[in-house]
Amino acid sequence: MSRYAKAVDAAPGQSSHTLAATERAVAERIAGLSLDMEAMAAVQNIYRAASEARNHLERTVLSPHGLTWTGWVVLWVVWIWGDIETRHVAAEAGISKGTLTGVAKTLEARGLLRRRTHPDDARRVLLSLTPAAQELMEEVFPEFNKEEAFVVGGLGERETKLMTVALRKVVGQVQNASREDDVAAEPEV
Repeated sequence: MSRYAKAVDAAPGQSSHTLAATERAVAERIAGLSLDMEAMAAVQNIYRAASEARNHLERTVLSPHGLTWTGWVVLWVVWIWGDIETRHVAAEAGISKGTLTGVAKTLEARGLLRRRTHPDDARRVLLSLTPAAQELMEEVFPEFNKEEAFVVGGLGERETKLMTVALRKVVGQVQNASREDDVAAEPEV
């Protein structure tokens, strides 16, 4: 029997193995390697927490409104920034321009998003919310925020603030490294 199957069998009734079972399996697999275990555990738990939160929010809030996570994020970006170019929406949403094209078409067909040519450059496209999307965002966001509060409900107020500050530092670390890579890759003139 595989290690995965043993871990799943040890947690009957669950669709996958527990965090503790995963951490034990990882520790066994990488024993003897020279690794930064705390960094590995932190990054794995960031990913796992984000994935669990996303799945919960999709299931409890977005799905009843016929929205996917990506569709919600696109609507959110346009709601926050107003008329915005598609390339900026894709960057803010963390998706490819190709993915955005499909999502935008779906949202447009539902009457939630409007696409129009940029007035200064016909090659560029602007996105904006329709009045129906404005209403939807104003209706759904309080529900979404209620579930965000549930997601962090096991933490105290101080823990939530500390986690928020820590995660901002993680994001900043990665973004700064990306910017440095971009600068280093620029050809010298």
